[in-house]
Amino acid sequence: MFLRVLLGLLLAGIVFLMTARILTTRYARPRLYGPLEVPARRVAIVFGAGLRRDGTPTAILRDRVEMAARLYFGGKVERLLFSGDNRFVNYNEPAAMRLYALELGVPAEVIVLDYAGRRTYDTCYRARQIFRVEEAILVTQSFHLPRAVLTCNRLGVDAVGVASDLRTYSWRSMLYWNMREVLATAGAYWDLYVSRPLPVLGDEEPIFP
Repeated sequence: MFLRVLLGLLLAGIVFLMTARILTTRYARPRLYGPLEVPARRVAIVFGAGLRRDGTPTAILRDRVEMAARLYFGGKVERLLFSGDNRFVNYNEPAAMRLYALELGVPAEVIVLDYAGRRTYDTCYRARQIFRVEEAILVTQSFHLPRAVLTCNRLGVDAVGVASDLRTYSWRSMLYWNMREVLATAGAYWDLYVSRPLPVLGDEEPIFP
């Protein structure tokens, strides 16, 4: 009897995880564009994705910054909001993203940094509440875009997405990120519709006063 109940709970959990992922993908699909076709928005939101031991962006994060730079130089956006984790003195995703963008030729004055974007939920919440972003292009890899688009739209940012898959990633990395995304997507539904947590907030810093 106990094993049957355990098996039933396990099966229900798997169904919930897969259903959340499928629904999120369907929701995001009509809101995803290529970099040339995406409708212009004033702000591009770029999500953090980890740093290497030397403090420089990972390959995935470099691709996100590069795609954001392409959108800027292509006239699709006016400002780049780099949002990432900076909980530790020696770990600063937004600063590393800014430095790489400057190396790509992006002017310093168009870059805005969010140092408390610890999660996708936090980034979207703070984009609306702190930086007063009403609409944006989201820049991240295709495996992450559906959750990002859903989360930002549900938190008040009219968001569309552009995938930043600029290279072929290792199969190990893709397996890890996709498995992680299944769990994270379910967690997003919990955050958006049940727990509704408050991220780190502070004074408003409107990108366009």
